[in-house]
Amino acid sequence: MKADGPPGASANGFNENLTLMASGKAAMWIDATVAGGMLENPKESQVAGKMGYAPSPIEATPNGSHWLWSWTFAIPKAAKQAEAAEKFAVWATSKDYIKLVAEDIGWSGVPPGTRKSTYDNPEYQKSPFAGATLQAMQSADPTNPCMKPVPYTGIQFVLIPEFQSFGTVVGQNISGALADKLTVEQALKDSQAAVGRAVKQAGYQK
Repeated sequence: MKADGPPGASANGFNENLTLMASGKAAMWIDATVAGGMLENPKESQVAGKMGYAPSPIEATPNGSHWLWSWTFAIPKAAKQAEAAEKFAVWATSKDYIKLVAEDIGWSGVPPGTRKSTYDNPEYQKSPFAGATLQAMQSADPTNPCMKPVPYTGIQFVLIPEFQSFGTVVGQNISGALADKLTVEQALKDSQAAVGRAVKQAGYQK
């Protein structure tokens, strides 16, 4: 990253990296498949139609290149318009909505991963990232996410309230290592210590 990464890499998030890639100022970006549609929108991207898509690079195991995530709808128990919210969720994931988006801004703008039928559509299959996205989702194995067996199910996600704060702490420490504020070893040690304290305080680990 220090030798070949973009300036200010330690402070760059999704939006900053998207801007770099879409403006042709980055040669490679490893992130979520959802970015494909953004990079193929000619109104917002200078590299639309010029991109290639492939699985993340690996060193020891193909399991490590997967990151299965999901943006889902949730309706709070205290919602005042729960029925209306449910109707919206059904509509926003429907075939009619997919068709509407495709007609309005093109197939590259259709939300990926919403419906299997979208990937069966010949028009959507023409999107340069469609096949790679489908392959990424189908090959991810939540029951076998690592090189060695682990006592949990899932890929880079733990369903506890503290999980988001873990990501923040670890991300800050890795950024600190990139900025030469601490070593990689210290960043990992500090991250493990912070997560260890949190899981003990929450009662997950005795």
